[in-house]
Amino acid sequence: MRNRSTLSLRIPQPKQRPGDKPDFSAIAIPPAGALERPATDASHRDLIPYAYSMIRVLNDDHKAVGAWNPRLDPAALIKGLRDMVLTRAFDDRMVRVQRQGKISFYVKSTGEEATAVAFAHALEKDDMCFPSYRQQGFLIARGCPLIQMMCQCFSNARDPMKGRQLPVLYSFREFGYFTISGNLGTQAPQAVGWAMASAYKSDDRIAVSFIGEGTTAEGDFHHALNFAAVYRAPVILNVVNNQWAISSFSGMAGGDETTFASRAIGYGLPGLRVDGNDFLAVYAAAQWAAERARSNHGATVIELFTYRAEGHSTSDDPSRYRPSDEWRAWPLGDPIERLKNHLIAIGAWSEKQHQALIEEAVTLVRETQRETESIGTLADGSRAPMPTMFEDVLAEMPWHIAQQKKMAGA
Repeated sequence: MRNRSTLSLRIPQPKQRPGDKPDFSAIAIPPAGALERPATDASHRDLIPYAYSMIRVLNDDHKAVGAWNPRLDPAALIKGLRDMVLTRAFDDRMVRVQRQGKISFYVKSTGEEATAVAFAHALEKDDMCFPSYRQQGFLIARGCPLIQMMCQCFSNARDPMKGRQLPVLYSFREFGYFTISGNLGTQAPQAVGWAMASAYKSDDRIAVSFIGEGTTAEGDFHHALNFAAVYRAPVILNVVNNQWAISSFSGMAGGDETTFASRAIGYGLPGLRVDGNDFLAVYAAAQWAAERARSNHGATVIELFTYRAEGHSTSDDPSRYRPSDEWRAWPLGDPIERLKNHLIAIGAWSEKQHQALIEEAVTLVRETQRETESIGTLADGSRAPMPTMFEDVLAEMPWHIAQQKKMAGA
């Protein structure tokens, strides 16, 4: 007779459910300034510890400390704060108009603004971004007119996508913002391919991609890592670990076993784990990885450790799967508040100036909404002309599409 125990299958479970008290005590948060800033040509083997610790710059006294401090001047920090505040104001307004039936869908980036805005500030204007649907702050930081973003959400006659995409699935060539795919895993290998082409052409531009931690469980991510390592592509592959995919927690993608930054190690790539709510830390890590890529030392994987404060989208109710007040208990705080407090601590800002900045952002977004609605909304107003549905897809229109166009009277 065989004396063997029976097998059991483990199904990962989140630590808290709706109604439970939020508890993040299991998260190890190293002190700010604890990690040294390595040379950008350091061996991936020497960088292994960075995949398991966390790069942090802002300490509990709101001071910038340690070797990773990028030493940005106050004007640059205020610009970063403004972009984050404007991003949040834009998000809040768009959710409001969605509830009014003027747009069909929206995805907020509340609590994650630093991951996109700080990255945009650290890169060159012509570097290419392959985003997910929470990088609207990247566009705002690069100066994309709010009315263009809003017209895309309203699907009106001035929608740059001509009504072909869900709201927030932007595409802006002039701002280096590659078309968002609803299947987010595709962004990583496409970013690697674009970076490989840039290197092949002896260009000097690099690529950056953003996916959520849940998407790392898809094959696309691993294909991207393999190609990035083999061809030493000048690309930065970001994993925005905001703790939740659509309604499943990070443990379902392997977050209980190890960090997402450590996925890089098996491919011979450096992995950095960064406090995603620390604007200075995100900027510093992006700057380091960009310098490494531009120096032909290859790709970097960055885990941006943050928290999704709102629902996955306007179609999601997070109170059905997590404590409703979990965001307020997040130990790394609010990225906007943290940068604001840092600026106050160094004497470059005040609460009065901050309130004026919020009011300015809210006013700008509200006025942009009025202008956009005068063009049209999902519920009423102008639309892209019907014949545009046959355009911009094929260089040469095949006979059967031409026939359909004719039958449609276009």
